[in-house]
Amino acid sequence: MTGVAIAILTALYAGSTVPAATPDDPTAAEVRGAMDRGADFLLKSQNADGSWGGPGGAIYTFTGPVWPNPETHRAWQVATTGLCCLALAEVGDSAEEKQALDRGLDYLVANAAVDRPNEWDTMNNWAYIYGLQAVAGAYVHPQYANSDRRTALRAAGQTMIEKLAYHQSINGGWGYLEFDVPRTRRPQWATSFMTASAVIALSEARRAGFTVDDAVVNRAVKAIEHCRLPNGAYTYSVPAIPSPRTLEWIDQVKGSLGRIQVCHAALLAWGRELPAERLSTGLDHLFSKHRFLDIARNRPIPHETFYYNSGYFYYYGHYYAAMVVEQLPPGQQARFWPKLQREIIKTQQKDGSMWDYDMHDYHKPYGVAYGLMALHRSLPPEVSVTSSGTPQSLPDGT
Repeated sequence: MTGVAIAILTALYAGSTVPAATPDDPTAAEVRGAMDRGADFLLKSQNADGSWGGPGGAIYTFTGPVWPNPETHRAWQVATTGLCCLALAEVGDSAEEKQALDRGLDYLVANAAVDRPNEWDTMNNWAYIYGLQAVAGAYVHPQYANSDRRTALRAAGQTMIEKLAYHQSINGGWGYLEFDVPRTRRPQWATSFMTASAVIALSEARRAGFTVDDAVVNRAVKAIEHCRLPNGAYTYSVPAIPSPRTLEWIDQVKGSLGRIQVCHAALLAWGRELPAERLSTGLDHLFSKHRFLDIARNRPIPHETFYYNSGYFYYYGHYYAAMVVEQLPPGQQARFWPKLQREIIKTQQKDGSMWDYDMHDYHKPYGVAYGLMALHRSLPPEVSVTSSGTPQSLPDGT
């Protein structure tokens, strides 16, 4: 009886938030339409200071009592703004979108040195990761080729690189909280996925010409590789001894659907050679077991669903999945792009927003940013460009 009641409540909750599904194979026009609506949402939701997101607007107060520290919210705001700038750098071509990008980057430059909120809270690492990725991308973007902003962008990026190195865990990774006691200056806890996001940001910064300590990144890459399990999953944390633990644990494949993609993308970004079969298997896991992300999306409590999935795994996982699909041969790409497009477009709201987890005023902007960038990568090569304005290509240049 309890199971039936839970199923009914879940269906009612999902029905109130999930729009009707799109056709199985979205057309290019449908993808561009979704992107246009998302970009319009970003323009309308930008704050007066150039940032996106903020501490207000939470429906469910789970995060309120836990993270009241203003510096935590500054970290989330910088991270959200970084993602929105990345998205606008990729898809923005109107004067209004370019101006919004200018204002967002100015905010990032002014807030590059986010502090660690307290001994338990290390959300500042998200700010460094997405802030760095955004300013590094802008530094090599054609829009800023002759801009007076380049000096400030580089200085902000170097600050974030130094901050990341300073807060690197003793196990080589990065985390967003510090559970172990005693809590130390150099954190002890780290996660595979945050570490992977950092590796991607640092890789892009190095390609942009920023100074990056390879030793820092090599330690992080080893941490990611250490997390991989024989079944293809990546453990949530960076453990001493990797293990999937129980059959319903988060470190099973069904709890690792989003992490698999970012870890693969990070290893590729730092030059590791991964067989195409491993990449496609990870993507097959994502789409064949996608229902576990669908169930978690829009749920208000973290890790409350099957295999401890959280709502905020959704767009994060799809963004990095798009990075992985790009690296496959064209024939294999064609198998995955419609699936990815469908899973993103079906979630878009009437106002153009996309959201997976109620999180003050951050969730809609970050959801749109992840969604825009994933959809953008799925378009045909003749209309798809990177944040540097150059055509997407495979590692061998094809």
